Amino acid sequence: MRNPAVIETYHISNTKPKVDVYYPVITQLDDPKIQQKLNQVLFKEMNNMLTDNNYYDPSLVEMVATYEMKNNQRDLFSINLIVYSFTGGAHGMTYVKSLTFDTKTGRQYNLQDMFKPGSPYVQRISEYIRRHIQQWKTPVLEPFTKIKPDQDFYIADTSLVVYFQLYEISPYVAGFPYFPIPLLDLQDIIKPNSPADRMLPFIGN
Repeated sequence: MRNPAVIETYHISNTKPKVDVYYPVITQLDDPKIQQKLNQVLFKEMNNMLTDNNYYDPSLVEMVATYEMKNNQRDLFSINLIVYSFTGGAHGMTYVKSLTFDTKTGRQYNLQDMFKPGSPYVQRISEYIRRHIQQWKTPVLEPFTKIKPDQDFYIADTSLVVYFQLYEISPYVAGFPYFPIPLLDLQDIIKPNSPADRMLPFIGN
């Protein structure tokens, strides 16, 4: 069994405006070329988020960028990049971008890569979310219909977590609506050898 990736943090800061950026840096992978490739993706994605969220805006008051590890086992690396930006007004805005990689091959995955070609994963996940919006009484801006084929997601242990940005389906006060879906509930449509399939042995498969 390969060792999980080791994550170090590269920090940059500024005082006016107040900026703190914490970049994740992958270390100690067996293949230095793959390690370099993944770090380039992480660096580029974080910088794109900074630019998209007013890093160069003269009205910027505060910005904090950080990350959260969601999975780092079985050659599967799932991470959330998080950027908070405040330019004045009632409140700042936070954005999250999730990235899922194979640390053995360097491949990056999107949601549809988790499922067999042609499988109704959009419908299955959407039905699950609709049901739990009702059960959890999640406030929504309008009746929920379905996810996007490339909806934001990450893998956390034995769950596929599908989520929405602020204001995407819910008012600001509701925060980020997260919907953890047990992988067993999707087992029949999970693509063999995908990251989702790789986590199934943890749940008795």
